[in-house]
This record gives sequence, C-alpha cells and structure tokens, in this order.
Amino acid sequence: MTAIILTLLATLLSGSVVYCILIMVAARNYLKIPPPRIRIDEPVSILKPLFGADEGLEENLRSFFQQDYAMFELLLAVNHAEDYGAVIASRLMQEFPNVPARLVVTGDSPRPNGKVFSLSQMLQHARYDILVMADSDIRVTPEMTRVLASELLDSTIGLVTCPYRAIPGTSFWSHLEAIGMNTEFLSGVLVARLLSGMDFALGCTLAVRRGALDGIGGMEALKDYLAEDFMLGKLVAQSGLRVILSSYVIEHRIGSQSFSANLRHRLRWARSTRRSRPWGYVGEIFTTPLPLALLMLLIAPSTWPFALAVAAFRTGSAFAVAGCVLADPLTSAEFYLVPLQDLFSFATWVAGFFGNSVEWRGRRLIVLPDGKFQS
Repeated sequence: MTAIILTLLATLLSGSVVYCILIMVAARNYLKIPPPRIRIDEPVSILKPLFGADEGLEENLRSFFQQDYAMFELLLAVNHAEDYGAVIASRLMQEFPNVPARLVVTGDSPRPNGKVFSLSQMLQHARYDILVMADSDIRVTPEMTRVLASELLDSTIGLVTCPYRAIPGTSFWSHLEAIGMNTEFLSGVLVARLLSGMDFALGCTLAVRRGALDGIGGMEALKDYLAEDFMLGKLVAQSGLRVILSSYVIEHRIGSQSFSANLRHRLRWARSTRRSRPWGYVGEIFTTPLPLALLMLLIAPSTWPFALAVAAFRTGSAFAVAGCVLADPLTSAEFYLVPLQDLFSFATWVAGFFGNSVEWRGRRLIVLPDGKFQS
C-alpha cells in the first residue's frame, strides 16, 4: 500500500513540476507583449458598483477621478443614498468638479447578484461605447483608462480583462491570501492563456465594448451567475470576439479579514469555480505541490531530493509571476508564508468538493451545477 501511495504522490508531483514549468513559460510569453503605444481619445464610461465600506475606499475611488484621459465619465452605484460609498463618492465629486461623475442610487437588488444589478442600472446612464467596469476595492494609476481603451482599438477584440496584484490589509489572513493570489491564482490564468487563449474574464477590472455586451444579451445574460466575470468573458469569446489579458496590472486592495471571513471567502471562490469549470477545478491539484511533497517526506524521508526539487520549481514559478509579472514586493518580503498558504489553499480546495452553499454579502446562496445560483 505504501508503494502505491508513493507512486501516486510521485505522479502528482511530477505533474506539478510540469505545471510550474508551464507557469514560467506562460509568464515569459505574457511579458513579451508590449503595452499599446497608440494614444486614442475615444470616450469611455467607467462603471463602479459600491457596496459596504472597503478598506481604503476613498483612495481607491480617488484614483479613478484622477485618470489622465481626454474624455471619460464616472458612474458610481450605491443601494441607498445614505450608504458609506455614497458619502465618499459625493465628497470626491466636490473635490473633482471637472470630472463628469454621477451617483446612481439603485435601491435593493431584486436579484441574488447585486453587482450585476448595479452594473445594469449604471448602463442605462452610460453614454459611451467603451465600458470599463471596476470593483470598489481596486486602485489604479492615471494611465489605466488610456491603456485599456487602446487595447480595445482592434475591432476583433470585444473584451480586455486586467491581471491584478493583491495588496493585503493589516491582518495575517489577508497577507496569506494576497500571497496566494499573487503566486497561485494568476499562475492559472497565465497557463490557461498560453494553452487555450482567453475565454474568460477577471471581474476586478475589465473593459468591454457595448456592442460586444449587447451581442451576448447584455447584463441580463449574467444575472443568475455567481462568477459573472468568468461567464462574461466566456460568452464574449463564444460570440466570436477575442478576449485578451491586458498589459496593465491593477491593484486589488483586499483589506483585512478575520480567519472566519477569509475561510468563507475562499470557500465561495472554490465552490463557484468548481461549478463554473469542474475539470479545471480538479486540475488544481497540481497548483499547490508543497503539501503533497510534505506528505511524501513523512511517508518516505529518503525522497527528500525529489521533494526539494519540487520546492525549487514552486519557488521559481512563484517568482516568475509575483516578481516578474506583478512586481509584487509582498511575496519577496514574506515568501516564508508560501508553504502555509499552499497548505491552506489545498485544504480549501478539498473542502470545495463538498457542499453547494456559499455566503456572499450576508446572504446564503446555493450554487447550481451550471454555475448559476439561487437564494
């Protein structure tokens, strides 16, 4: 029995080494694409749904008011006029009177996916063809709009989705999750891009042409999905337009979370991923090799050279993404947390196979087999 277990572990770890090599190749491939140099002045509508009191919300929003772009409008959606986001947005609208900005009060969402509802309400007021959708926990530099609009210049491209560098808050668990996002999550995105191209989107920040959105049925086509960003990219790709990964890296300010809040967030992510792309979820066993290498060492200490080689490849792939692609200082400073993050991520991945309920924005939801969800 021991020999069988060791053979299985060796096979899985060999697959992980291959995956780590693919990550390094995919990172290099991504970095070979230069950012656009063409300056365009096509007007842009920026849509920002606001919910709750994100850590650093005012600075996040201020970065969008400070865009270095000739013509853009900024639409900000809140559920109620007295919400914290409405207070911050109103203050910034007074601070930047020359920025065309509008606060859209949506009321409570009649749908489980409140973000899609907020976006659909803002779309009714958006004036321009290029639509940039960005979450409230995103912080950007002044050139963001110019880069995304330039990348949409090619008429064969319907959607541009941004990679992101996670910035933690003060809690230990937020540091752990940020390291996971910067060394594990984007790695999978880059490998998927290398092997099959982009047929999905990342929801933190993306740019889409209104015609591409209308071509898939608008936001109405996304209202029942938990992973609406993934489905938006999938539907745009299925319509015949290209989805590309932007050369522009945004900052995802994930804030501080307690252990329980972080675990709920991870489980929601795991279960929604399992429903959205089940075979891809199974394949995630190759993405965190250190727990399997540790198990092999516990069973057979003499396998330490192989385990050490696996750790070396995991290190190389982590720095290829976090260091070279994201220019992330956190991973370099706290790389000692990577083994613990891999253990936590592996445990969450296993837990993601069980149960179909998730907690999102204070609501208990059921994720259905097709990726849709119901309350």
